Amino acid sequence: MLRSLVVILVLANAAYLAWTKGWLANYGLAPTSQSEPQRLTQQLRPEALRILSPLEARQLDPSSASEVGPEAALGTPARAQSGECLQAGLFNEVQTATLRNRLQSVLPAGSWILESSTEPAQWMVYMGKYNSLDALAKKRNELRQLGVAFEPVNNPSLEPGLSLGSFTSREEADSALVRIAKNGVRTAKVIPSQLESRGQKLKLPEVDANLRVQLEAIKPSLAGKSLQKCK
Repeated sequence: MLRSLVVILVLANAAYLAWTKGWLANYGLAPTSQSEPQRLTQQLRPEALRILSPLEARQLDPSSASEVGPEAALGTPARAQSGECLQAGLFNEVQTATLRNRLQSVLPAGSWILESSTEPAQWMVYMGKYNSLDALAKKRNELRQLGVAFEPVNNPSLEPGLSLGSFTSREEADSALVRIAKNGVRTAKVIPSQLESRGQKLKLPEVDANLRVQLEAIKPSLAGKSLQKCK
C-alpha cells in the first residue's frame, strides 16, 4: 500500500512537471501563457532617448510654435518689431534750416525726412471773449446744462473764450453753428482760427528704442512743436 502511494506521487509530480514545461501542449494540456509579446514592441528604447533643446521642443509642439511665431518655430531669427512713426511740424524756412542742421549732426542718415506739407485753414465756432474768468465759468455751466460740448481755445488772443468745434471749411462751421443754436446757444459765432499755411514737416518713419533716446537732443530745435504719431 505504501509503495503504491509513492508510485502515484512520483507519477503525479512527473505529470505536473511535464504540464508546466509545456511538454503536453500537443495534447491540449498546457498552462495558460502569461506573456504578452505585443508589449515588447511598445517598450521605449532607453539608448535612443535624448534631451531636446527648447527650440527643438517648440518645433515638435504646434501649440508652442503658434505662440512664438512661425519664424522662431522653424529656428530662423524672428524679425525685430518695427519702430513707431513720429512727425512734427509745420516749420517755416528759418525753423527748417535750424532743424535740418541739428538733424544732420545728431541723427543717423536715413532716419528722418523733411517734406513739404500744407495745413488747411481752420474755422471755429467760438464764444467769447469774456471780461472775466467768472463769466467764463458761468458760460461753461450754461453749456453743460444745454448738453453742448466745448473745449478751451488754443489761441491766446482769443482767451478767455470757448471753442464749440473746429472745422476745415466755413460751410462745415456754419452748419455746426445752426445745430448748436437749436440747443439754445445764441451768442456763438464762426471765426477763422487758422489760415492755410505751408512749410516743412519732420517725419521719422522708424523710431526704435535707440533712436528715441537720440531724439532728446533735437527737441530744442523743434520750435516748441511736439513729436506725434504719424497720421
